[in-house]
Parts: sequence; C-alpha cells; structure tokens
Amino acid sequence: MLKAMKNLLGIFCIGLCGLTLAPNGAAAHGEKALEPFIRMRTIQWYDVQWSQEKLNVNDELGITGKFHVAEDWPRAVPKPDATYLNVSSPGPVFVRTERYLNGQASVSSAALKLGGDYDFKIVLKARLPGRYHLHPFFNLHDAGAVMGPGRWFEVAGDAAAFTNQVKTLNGDMIDMETYGLASGIGWHAFWFALGAAWLLWWVRRPLFIPRYKMVQSGQEKALITPLDRTIAIAVLAGVPLFVLGANAMTDRQYPNAIPLQAAMDQIEPLQPAVNLGMVQIKVQRTEYHVPARAMTIVAQIHNTLDQPVRIGEFATANVRFLNPGVGPPRKDDSDTVVAPQGLNLDSADPIQPRETRTVRVTALDALWATQRLDGLIRDPDSRLGGLLFLYDATGKRHIASISTAVIPKFD
Repeated sequence: MLKAMKNLLGIFCIGLCGLTLAPNGAAAHGEKALEPFIRMRTIQWYDVQWSQEKLNVNDELGITGKFHVAEDWPRAVPKPDATYLNVSSPGPVFVRTERYLNGQASVSSAALKLGGDYDFKIVLKARLPGRYHLHPFFNLHDAGAVMGPGRWFEVAGDAAAFTNQVKTLNGDMIDMETYGLASGIGWHAFWFALGAAWLLWWVRRPLFIPRYKMVQSGQEKALITPLDRTIAIAVLAGVPLFVLGANAMTDRQYPNAIPLQAAMDQIEPLQPAVNLGMVQIKVQRTEYHVPARAMTIVAQIHNTLDQPVRIGEFATANVRFLNPGVGPPRKDDSDTVVAPQGLNLDSADPIQPRETRTVRVTALDALWATQRLDGLIRDPDSRLGGLLFLYDATGKRHIASISTAVIPKFD
C-alpha cells in the first residue's frame, strides 16, 4: 500500500513538473471559449485587415475592418447597449493610441444597434519586441468577449528605445512610461508598511491557543490593553485625515485634471450594407451532419438585380468557407480559419436576374470541430448565424445576414 502511494505521488510530481516547465505558452485568447450561438449570432466580423505584420519598437500597427450586429440576437445574451471595442494581446506589448467607430473618435463604451453595420479602426504602437497574437474584440456587458479574427505579429528592436510621450493640458511633455512611477511606488510602500505594522503589532504576542485559554478563563478584557486602544484610535482618526490632506495637496498641485470618462457613445450605423433587399434570402432548412462535419443550408434566393449573382462565401464566428473561383482573390492568405474550398453548391449556375431558386449550400470542413462550432447542437439555442457573400458579374459584393435553426444528423 505504501509503495503504491509513493508511485502515485511520483506520477503526480512528474505531471506537475511537466505542466510547470512546459516550453510552449498559451497561443490563444479564449476565442473558442464562448458558446457557439454567442460567437455566431452577436458580432459578425468581416473585411478585417492589418497594416503590417513585421514591426519595430515604436512602429504603428493599424487594424481596420467591419462588423455586423446580428438581427437575430440571442435571447440569453443582453442586448448590446453597453459594449467596448478593444484588442486582445498577451500583456502590454502594444499601446493603443487611437480608436474609431464609423470614423468617429471613440474613447468610451458604445451602444450598438441590432442589424447595424459599423467600421472600425484601431491604431497600436509597438512597445516590446517579440512574437504576439492579437485579436480585435468586443466586450459585451454581462456576456463576455466576442473575438474577431487573429493574426501573429513580430516586433523587433530594443524595448529601452520605446517612447510614449504626451502633452498635458498645461502644455508639458511627459513620458507615460515613467510619469508618476515614483509616487505610485511610494504610496504602495507607505500603505504596505502601515498594514504590516498593524499586523505585527497584534501577532507579536502569543496567538490562538494562549488567547483561547484566556477567553475560557474569563480574562478576555486583558487581551486588549489601553495602549492597543490608543493606537487603534490614532489609526482610525489619522488615516482619513491623512488621505483627505494628501488629496487636497494633490488637487492644488494639479488643478487641471480630467476624470476618467464614463459616458456611453451613441454611434449611428453605416448605411445598410447587409441585406439590402437586392438579393433576398429565405432559409428553409439547415442540417449539421456530425460525422462529415458539414453544415447544409437549403435556402430560397430571389435575385432582384439586373445581372446574375453567384454565392462566393459563407462566414460565421471568424470561420470563412469559400467557393473557389467566385469573387475577388482572397487577401488574408495567412488566415488559419479559412476553408479555401469549403463551400459547395448543388448547382454552379449563376442565379439569373429576377430568378427565384432554391439552393443547397454546404459548408464542409473540419473547422466546424477544431473551432468548436459543432457544439451548437448541444446549446439550448441551437441556431446558426452568419453572413452569406454573393457576387454579381462585375465583381460587386452583396451581403446577406442569415439565421436559422439547426437540425443535427448523426448518420
């Protein structure tokens, strides 16, 4: 028995060391953690681009793109009345210097409208050399972060060369990397010393068992001496007075200060880019074939344009299923969540002007499993959401937002 316990303890120690000393760190930011119905039916990202992938310290990186706020917003997710656009990174390796929504500078949270389209721009400044994976993402109040497409970036140079200078309201130039650092360290040290002194004052005398015996013998009044009471009163009165005095001194030293903003930006959507009615789509039935990892959508498409259209892409939760040969060449070749030949149609013939046709669209690829989207069949809200991209003869793109219930098939 003792030998078995020793063996078990040895296995546990080896496993713990393996986890602790593993050379590879985490390379993701939880983009697969949210339930599929949240990722597919809330913020639908598209046309996300990065200005460059190799930078030096102090170089700027621009992230641009668009997103559609799904009309079929899940009932289990609070409406996007309080959202915040940000960038997910492995620590402070970049500094965000600018952020825009629909061309409007945005520093606060924003309320989004269902069915609306927005474009965004985020400007980052490289701070630390290394190789990093970044995502734009939206924080949804009470729901979590909905990640956009990710990309790897390489930053070269010397971290000591990084500069982050800004001009204050008084016209002074300050370095944000060191400004207020000494003051912050000083205040932390002061409160740590005060707290440690208070604890040491009490733990310097015998604890627990001796004090318990004194209480049991009726000597509880002797546990707190008159000096203890005097020190407690001094701390109770002195700390608030000290804080108020320090606040008054700081206010006199920095009279021109702007508090952190808590407003809610009200930004109107762009002119409708999704589902203009030029190509009308009505989904009739959707099935997910579990063994084949294939999503089949049967939809009735009515083309009101004066030229034929073809289906070129289906995008959902940052996964893109492409119909080869339809639409312009794909720009983001390094995107790892693209199925270049993952979209199949029952008929390759274009949908002619004024024609109404029932089309069987199949998005087939292992990405349904590797991106954990096949879990939608186990969600309490088993519905699919995404964007369908169609192209006319001139190459112009038409976008339709679709949402439909999903029926799983296991044979």
